[in-house]
Amino acid sequence: MKNWKISISIVLLYIAMQFGSIPVSKGFFNYFHNTAGMGEEDAVYYAFAWALFITNLIAAPLILFMTTRNKRFWDIFKKGKKATPWMTILWGVLGFFMAMAGQMLAGIIEMALGIMPGSENTTLLSDVAKLSPIIIFSIVIFAPLLEEIVFRRVLFGSIYTKTNFWVAAILSGVIFAVVHNELEHTLIYMAPGMVFAFLYYHTKRIWAPMIAHFLMNGFVMIVQLNYEKLEQLQNMKKAFIFWLQ
Repeated sequence: MKNWKISISIVLLYIAMQFGSIPVSKGFFNYFHNTAGMGEEDAVYYAFAWALFITNLIAAPLILFMTTRNKRFWDIFKKGKKATPWMTILWGVLGFFMAMAGQMLAGIIEMALGIMPGSENTTLLSDVAKLSPIIIFSIVIFAPLLEEIVFRRVLFGSIYTKTNFWVAAILSGVIFAVVHNELEHTLIYMAPGMVFAFLYYHTKRIWAPMIAHFLMNGFVMIVQLNYEKLEQLQNMKKAFIFWLQ
């Protein structure tokens, strides 16, 4: 199968997964609300979490299978050698810090432009995770895996072969931001997207941005789930300093 056909198939599968979670969610909602007797809000959160997990669980192996349909599917960089496995892991870890730094810088720029900080998506997902932890698998494992294949290999890779790194990184970064449906925070999503594109370009291995993406989503989820505890520790620290003074 030709690479462009594989790329289109992957994008269509990814879109089908996103829209397919809607009817699945409705089915789960009916079960949790009408059969299990949950309250409406809890049922909505549980239904959303399980629908996303199930559709991810189905889509992931299908998309991974599509990437095996052509042995040259991953060969988009004509120059340079692929990084060794250890260097790929190292760049993945470094990429996590680069992505976090880029996102912090983007946040500073947005505040300077008068855009209020905070992501509704992140808040919603953390609220759902507190009630239904199954969604953590979707956020920390499936999202980085699928998004890197779709946005880095398919979108960035396809654009790169026709243009250059900067055009491909910016365009794929913008699309990555738009898909997250928070246009006011476009820079917040573009920053890590461009870092992930650089990692892919530099190492020639998709695992580098995947590792960085895994770590980033995992870190954000840990912080969100423990936000109240961290806030309490911060208040205790301030109280202790005040007592010493």
